[in-house]
Amino acid sequence: MTIYLTHSDCLEHVTPSGHPEQVARLRAINQRLDRPEFDRLHRIDAPLGTKQLVSLAHPAQYFDRIQAACPATGVVSLDGDTHVMNASFNAALRGVGAICHAVDLILQAKDTNAFCATRPPGHHAEAETPMGFCLFGTAAIGAKYALKQAGINRVAVVDFDVHHGNGTQDLVWNDPEIILVTSQEMPLWPGTGDATERGAHENVINIPLSAGASGADLMDHYHQNALPALVAHAPDLLIISAGFDAHCADPLAGLAFTTADYTEITKMLCDFADQHCHGRVVSTLEGGYDLDALADSVAAHVSVLMEHSR
Repeated sequence: MTIYLTHSDCLEHVTPSGHPEQVARLRAINQRLDRPEFDRLHRIDAPLGTKQLVSLAHPAQYFDRIQAACPATGVVSLDGDTHVMNASFNAALRGVGAICHAVDLILQAKDTNAFCATRPPGHHAEAETPMGFCLFGTAAIGAKYALKQAGINRVAVVDFDVHHGNGTQDLVWNDPEIILVTSQEMPLWPGTGDATERGAHENVINIPLSAGASGADLMDHYHQNALPALVAHAPDLLIISAGFDAHCADPLAGLAFTTADYTEITKMLCDFADQHCHGRVVSTLEGGYDLDALADSVAAHVSVLMEHSR
């Protein structure tokens, strides 16, 4: 079965009124995945991440700084987009705990793949900088955690969020054992993600996409550039930063992906994992801000994961 990790703490991270990264995102996903066709999901409460896990990717003092920034009452703005309140710290730690626990379960052969439905997202958090709604670099932490486990020598991270995974790039830049493939609309916030950004060990592949690009355009790039590099890297595990804000209905960007595109993209990545990673896939939620499109796209993504689980 496919593992589905989430936690009610992730519903307690409340952002200011009108903020796109809202509690309703996770509620919409949970409601959609409560339908009978998802009864076979192996549902698990995400454990709380720890300072030790966060420190795999961030300095220990950064953990302390984020913890101290979360107020007892009210809301504090860390930047123009990123806001925290009392429950935000534990919500972010559930994301860290979810991805690391998913790695453990998959390596114990409990299941072959997992989806972590947690928020806030993580792929914009740099080593010492929270940004873009994100506090901790969840996908990077998961990759670095996996490398410490027996049988995992190399990891691939694929990020198809519409915004550049600048935080993940920052956190894995110097890791030759981790290859990052990240696609993003450009120009678009945060302004990084040019194809010339390659990593210290040629371990980063950026795929800039122009406004209006479709899921088929991304898959062409995968076939031409990303998949050959992933095969050459020979990863033992695939981590997906699953952002669904490249959907044509999303209000924050201008790509033209459809729900069906997310089905095909996920099939391509799962086929790769079946052939090269023993089917091991851990996917973690990033963006997606139109509630209906988000719920439908996550359902499509998880459906494919379920088809590939053993």
